[in-house]
Amino acid sequence: MIKRLIYLTFLISLWMGGMALKTVIVGAVLTIFVTYIILPLVYHNCPALQRHLVFLTFVNYPKNVNFDEPEKEGLPGTRNFYIETEKGVKVGVWHILPESLIASVPKENLDDRESWFIKTLSDHRPVILYLHGNTASRAVAHRVELYNVLRKMDYHVVAFDYRGYADSTYVQPNETRVVHDAKVVYRYVRERVGSSPFFVWGHSLGTGVSTHAVGDLCLEGDNPTAVVLESPFNNIRDEIKFHPLSSIFRKMPKFEWLFLKPLAASGIDFRSDDHIANINAPILIMHAEDDLVVPYALGRKLYETALKVRSNDAPPIKFVGFDAKYGYAHKFICRAPEMPEILRDFFSRAIEGPN
Repeated sequence: MIKRLIYLTFLISLWMGGMALKTVIVGAVLTIFVTYIILPLVYHNCPALQRHLVFLTFVNYPKNVNFDEPEKEGLPGTRNFYIETEKGVKVGVWHILPESLIASVPKENLDDRESWFIKTLSDHRPVILYLHGNTASRAVAHRVELYNVLRKMDYHVVAFDYRGYADSTYVQPNETRVVHDAKVVYRYVRERVGSSPFFVWGHSLGTGVSTHAVGDLCLEGDNPTAVVLESPFNNIRDEIKFHPLSSIFRKMPKFEWLFLKPLAASGIDFRSDDHIANINAPILIMHAEDDLVVPYALGRKLYETALKVRSNDAPPIKFVGFDAKYGYAHKFICRAPEMPEILRDFFSRAIEGPN
């Protein structure tokens, strides 16, 4: 109602400002026709557009990143490399060392440096595989901020860009493809961590990727030590339905048919509320109440669903909410002073296993 009043006020102001009434009316009708008929029908009938709006590969910042020099992005002691996830497709990866190891990095021979980095993954320090959200790259500022919090806790962090993003091979992503990339990178790290604790961390869309990938891996008997889901949605249909950008369309007749029904056929399903039933590892969900991108209610809904669909003897699941007054929103839970203690407690319990 408020938006309609604002629009009506805008039209009246144009008319009172001297614009011909006929011009104002024609412009209003055309705007409504394009917004509520043309755009929804184009979206409904264009799978490529649907994928582009979920996987925002064209939103690429910061600009001019040299991924071979992560120290210029505030990450000294970081190795850049590439993993082939299938023929003709490579993904860019950073291995970010714990803070205590930065000064020990070999400075000269590149082969020695590479093998040294790989050996450190099995040094018994926790290793976190980070799966990012749907925009930008592994070099974006809020992700670097999180890496630095984790490395100060003396954790290894392995972060990568799905196909189509940053310096990874450009292939238009869909759910199957990015989940495949995640599983290949997971197995690469798994083969090298030895007995080190190994955690999977997903943020935003990355929670959909990680929940699907880890669910599949657990069905194969390959369980991580634990999973962290930061700002998750319960499924992509609800995420799109309750996203702020959908608000002007949500009350339209046939909204679900126009906007939600085509998703699965376009390779965009992300049913985290189904996949979470298969995760045989402890799960930590963190969500901020003032998150406008993925509403807090969807994170709670995923948690409540998990309590119902996981088996009675499944490892524990924990939900931590952050009050809106702190302003962490969608990206900055890493700024919570209590987050390191929350993680240490959760990770130590996961490593110890059931009593």
